[in-house]
Amino acid sequence: MPTPTSRPDLREHLLADFATLKVPLTAAQLDALLARAERGGLSHLEFAHALIAEQARQRRERAIAGRIRDAKFDEMHTLADFDWDFNAKAINRTQIEELATAAFIGRKDNLVLVGQSGVGKSRIVKSIGQAACVAGHRVRYTTSADLLVDLTARLADRTLPRRIRYYARFDWLIIDEFAFDKIERSESPQASNLLFKIIDARSQRSTTVVTNVDFDSWVKYLDDPWLAQAVLDRVVDNAIILKINGKSYRAHRAQTKKTNASK
Repeated sequence: MPTPTSRPDLREHLLADFATLKVPLTAAQLDALLARAERGGLSHLEFAHALIAEQARQRRERAIAGRIRDAKFDEMHTLADFDWDFNAKAINRTQIEELATAAFIGRKDNLVLVGQSGVGKSRIVKSIGQAACVAGHRVRYTTSADLLVDLTARLADRTLPRRIRYYARFDWLIIDEFAFDKIERSESPQASNLLFKIIDARSQRSTTVVTNVDFDSWVKYLDDPWLAQAVLDRVVDNAIILKINGKSYRAHRAQTKKTNASK
């Protein structure tokens, strides 16, 4: 008959099993849980939950941190510290908070944010993006200029198809500052074609364009009527259109700073 395994041996076996499963349970953590179980008279189920719950929480936090890191936000923002009062008439808080649930990503809807510079478009979309990462979605943030520079470089080393697949794999791609500066278009003669390739490759995933120009200016910016219309059709199709016509935060802050300096 096999002899029962002693308690110290079970402890070592348990630690070894967790290590095999790549669960970072330390001896000190296990001993603390064993002591807690003895003091509190935990049931088998309660002990099992206590043993696993903390490891699961840490793993979820690491996964969230990894998704936020991979999203490459240039700034971190949340809706919790957003100033809803400044443009209360221009920004629908209920709509923004609904977008932050990331349900539209699950539906594979596109999202377009249009509004003049300084009204908070980038701040809003980054906050929604961070919330989407927390909800478990893979997000990638980039500006239009950075995207075109990246894709143009891939033309030179002939790795463009692989890079397009990279951008296509994310659940949500955010293209900020679209048409923000004509320079980005002039420095990338194939901008229209490159942008079309990205948008077309993402036909089954959510894409967002954040811009300060309305749709009728896209053709002029991209300088290719056919491709501009093709990009527009694919972006707007099944898209949530959010237009913000409000006051500029930047202008307000600049004026406030100027007023305070003159006092």
